[in-house]
Amino acid sequence: MSTLPPCPQCNSEFTYEDGSQLVCPECGHEWSATESAEASDSGKVIKDSVGNTLQDGDTITVIKDLKVKGSSLVVKVGTKVKNIRLVEGDHDIDCKIDGIGAMKLKSEFVRKV
Repeated sequence: MSTLPPCPQCNSEFTYEDGSQLVCPECGHEWSATESAEASDSGKVIKDSVGNTLQDGDTITVIKDLKVKGSSLVVKVGTKVKNIRLVEGDHDIDCKIDGIGAMKLKSEFVRKV
C-alpha cells in the first residue's frame, strides 16, 4: 500500500517517487515531496502587502490608486473595503466597493485594518 499523496492536479492514486520529485503517470504532473507535505498541512495562506494573514470577512484598505479596467473609474488610496471573500486565482480577494461595485483585488495592493 502506497503512503504517497495523490496527484494535486488529477487526484490519481498512482504517484511515484523520482529522486526528490513525485510524479503522476496519468497526467505527467511533477511536484516536490516537501511542497506536497506543506500544502496538505495547511491550505493556501493569503497575506496582505505587509504580511498579515487575511481571512473571509476582514476589512482592508487599498494602499495604491487602482485603475478599473474597462472604465475611467479609479479606486483611490485609503478606500476601505469591508467583508472581503478570499478566492483562488491571481486576483485573490472578491469584494464590493461603494460607488464602483463588485471587484476582484490582488492581496499585494491592500492592507488589513
